[in-house]
Amino acid sequence: MSIADRIRVQDVKTLSDDWYVLKKTTFAYRRGDGEWQTQSRETYDRGNGATILLYDPARRTVVLVKQFRYPAFVSGYDDMLIETPAGVLDDAAPEERIRAEVEEETGFRIHHVRRVFEAFMSPGAVTEKIYFFVGEYEPSDRVSAGGGHAGEGEDIEVLEIGIDEALAMVADGRICDGKTIMLLQYAALHLLRGA
Repeated sequence: MSIADRIRVQDVKTLSDDWYVLKKTTFAYRRGDGEWQTQSRETYDRGNGATILLYDPARRTVVLVKQFRYPAFVSGYDDMLIETPAGVLDDAAPEERIRAEVEEETGFRIHHVRRVFEAFMSPGAVTEKIYFFVGEYEPSDRVSAGGGHAGEGEDIEVLEIGIDEALAMVADGRICDGKTIMLLQYAALHLLRGA
């Protein structure tokens, strides 16, 4: 039996259609014991996204970005968030979108990216699936200062740091973004192992 056979949607209400779409859905769910239970959930649909870790294997460095994130701020995080470059797909293929996004945010023009995995980051409330990429870079690949689009509210600082420092920043809490931690751990295990 598929999950689709265990769900009967009863009502869907759009609560907000401003920045993205917030809906409240009431449905019957068939539990593992065969009983039907009525439940309701709110889902936030912002589309799918992509993120990338740029890495230089010769110098054992990575490129990250630092920017203000209002939801983190209202959750008590009183600093700029350090992250891997990322963006919403906006109907583009993940590979195409991440190459454009990384150039907008960091100024690095990357032609070869490799998808390493996909993940739902907050499946209890958000529909977004993120495509995770890695891509090698060299200093000569930087074609602009980056910084994002001011018209979209972006004010991005670009950081180039060693993998060991980045992992220390995860350990002491200076890097606390989930997608960034996942890609840094991937790099430590598969791309930039200690000398």
